[in-house]
Amino acid sequence: MAAQATFKSIKALVPLLDRVLVQRFKPETKTATGIFLPTSATTSPLPEATVIATGPGAPNKNGEVVPTIVKAGDRVLLPGWGGNAIKVGDEEYYLFRDSEILAKIQE
Repeated sequence: MAAQATFKSIKALVPLLDRVLVQRFKPETKTATGIFLPTSATTSPLPEATVIATGPGAPNKNGEVVPTIVKAGDRVLLPGWGGNAIKVGDEEYYLFRDSEILAKIQE
């Protein structure tokens, strides 16, 4: 089971190295007409998320810092596993390594 941390403000959290702070999209649980959707219809096999903040990057074998590929505001595709959960009030965020993010979603 992954550890879970609790903070009062998301601004208090600054990712280090190649860590990326994301917030997963919440699927709609009911339609515009008020029909509730079953969990099977709202669960995505690969969750999408919005990048909230990124670390500066991690050093490579030569000691040069390689910046993260994504930046705050990007929409990304996450693996169905992993990440460390962070709770801020009722909101849940996750920390992933930059290399664990599967794709950046272009609009």
